[in-house]
Amino acid sequence: MKHTPLSPAVEDFLEAILTLAPNGHAVRSVDVATQLGISRAAVSKVLANLVLAGLIEHTPYGSIQLTVSGLARARLITQSHQMLKRFLIEILKIDENTAEQDACRLEHVISDETRQKWLHYIARTLPG
Repeated sequence: MKHTPLSPAVEDFLEAILTLAPNGHAVRSVDVATQLGISRAAVSKVLANLVLAGLIEHTPYGSIQLTVSGLARARLITQSHQMLKRFLIEILKIDENTAEQDACRLEHVISDETRQKWLHYIARTLPG
């Protein structure tokens, strides 16, 4: 499935919102700022773009909630991150800190085709 390209920073926002509310509930902008280690003003700028893209619902000074498409996109980004990190640790024997940093970078550039084939490979190769 082809997606509208998002910047790595915007994808990180979606991933942070999902981390804070894996069940799809609303979160506060201050919590997103804390999760990402950035200012609340920086969060506000990105939130406006995510609303325009139809990925979140947000009112000024209100809560943030992923839309159905935002939740799907956030889950895809998170799945890629987890897959890459697991591969780096379990197959390549990269230490966990390095694997975390590299997975965070790689998740933003991997194509849907490569991600799908990689997931299939991991499912066949790694237990659990």
